[in-house]
Amino acid sequence: MALAVAVGAGAGAGSVVFRWCIKTFTQLFSGHADYSASPGASNSHMSWLGPYFVLLAPVVGGLLYGPLVNRFAKEARGHGVPEVMLAVAQRGGRISPKVAVVKTLASALCIGSGGSVGREGPIVQVGSALGSTLGRVTKVTEGRMKLLVACGAAGGIAATFNAPLAGVFFAMELILGTFSAEAFGATVLASVTASVIGRAAFGNVAFLQLPGFHVDHLVQYGLFAALGIVAAGVGVGFSRFLYLIEDACDWIWRGPEWLRPTVGGLALGVVLLVLPEMYGVGYPVLQKATEGGYAAGFLLLLLVGKMLATSLTIGIGGSGGVFAPSLFIGAMLGSAYGIGVHHLLPASAGTAGAYALVGMGAVFAGAARAPITAVVILFELTGEYSIILPLMLAIVLATATSRLLARDTIYTLKLRRRGIDLEGPAQGARLGTQPVGAVMEPLPSPLPASTTLADSADLLSLSGHGALPVVDDTGRYVGVVTAQAVAEALTEEPEGAPTLVGQLAEPPAPVTADQPLTQALHALLSAAGTGVPVLDTDYGKPVGWLSHQSALRAVHTTR
Repeated sequence: MALAVAVGAGAGAGSVVFRWCIKTFTQLFSGHADYSASPGASNSHMSWLGPYFVLLAPVVGGLLYGPLVNRFAKEARGHGVPEVMLAVAQRGGRISPKVAVVKTLASALCIGSGGSVGREGPIVQVGSALGSTLGRVTKVTEGRMKLLVACGAAGGIAATFNAPLAGVFFAMELILGTFSAEAFGATVLASVTASVIGRAAFGNVAFLQLPGFHVDHLVQYGLFAALGIVAAGVGVGFSRFLYLIEDACDWIWRGPEWLRPTVGGLALGVVLLVLPEMYGVGYPVLQKATEGGYAAGFLLLLLVGKMLATSLTIGIGGSGGVFAPSLFIGAMLGSAYGIGVHHLLPASAGTAGAYALVGMGAVFAGAARAPITAVVILFELTGEYSIILPLMLAIVLATATSRLLARDTIYTLKLRRRGIDLEGPAQGARLGTQPVGAVMEPLPSPLPASTTLADSADLLSLSGHGALPVVDDTGRYVGVVTAQAVAEALTEEPEGAPTLVGQLAEPPAPVTADQPLTQALHALLSAAGTGVPVLDTDYGKPVGWLSHQSALRAVHTTR
């Protein structure tokens, strides 16, 4: 608890410093506190250049942060969250402490000089690095180290967005990938501590100031549902386009990596000259879109422009997050969609601003596939509860549609492109790549479904396994019964009404003989017993048994 509070305080202070750096560098490079609020204006420091200063700002910014990242912390390049996910999944939560300093400066320079990226990825990486460093200093266990990394991520999100609940769910859903009472308690402590510091520095204000939205007609639920499906396609498309541009930049560039942001900054400057609304994070533009300040055609232009500007910023070696761009893209999509349906159904469609808000959450859910975080963060960032039902509907549909369209999220795709599977073994690991069929044990004798509890208790006690397969009268496999389930049923079984073991049998997650061991381990860990049956790939019949011991014996076969 004390360490969680300390990490939260560090993440809160880090977010204050980070946002101050962004504001300072933005003022220095553009002459404005937020240039996207005054697109096309000249830089007061170089008024003779007029709006053309945006051609030079990314070049100069790249000249500063390019060598910094290349020399001191290459992992600070890009959007940050995948590196934290990898550290938790396969590196025991270990993150270099220098990442916090380098990421803060590099991302602030990138955003301040016009990089069209968000600030959530950097602050997550900064907070996580602080948590990892404190964990190593205090010599905590690996499990606690991962939890402190998640606390840093939660604190960073909470402080920078004034969203304490969103920080908690972001950390558990995306960083840890699991929910537990201990993780919830620790991340809440870190998030609350960071939020107190953030509110003391920035005030307790919502991310967007929106009028009240209301669903006045049942037809609107169908319109919001359709928006969720469309938003999923846009979110997945954004993920693909981001890495397509990055591949193109990799293919074109042949010079030293430290110089890449400088040369690429010229291309980004051209985009900013055409669409100055793309400068920096772009929250003023997002706010104006939700208020109906743009025509539908220009909204779609801003949507495409944000995809291009963000992808180009990341592709040239910039440092910043993709969460805020996802919200921006969703707001443009939702506003344009809202204007369109309002023209088609003026009596029942409602205001366009409501669709902008729902579009923000749905596009993020489609890209990141984190529905709980999307719902909570949109509620906290806007303070708008009246739209919660259509928001939940659209986000769930966007998540489900995204899962049908793509295997990976915008975060995991970056790692898979490097040959890293978060659900698989770490590169070079001695355990996990073998097929299950090579390490499985012989199948124990199954229990007939008509066996009584008393008889099945005897057979389980003599089998040496904590679970046994169950077959029906025709020999067909129906599931697995565990010793725990039989013991619990015996304590509740009334006299004169014997329970048969077939009534307790439940099929565990399927494990097949040709499946990689690393995937089967997830099913084994979630199983209630000490093992799971291995099924034939073609017919689904049990052909072997996988236990923890048989999995560990695979280590000896690789020696």
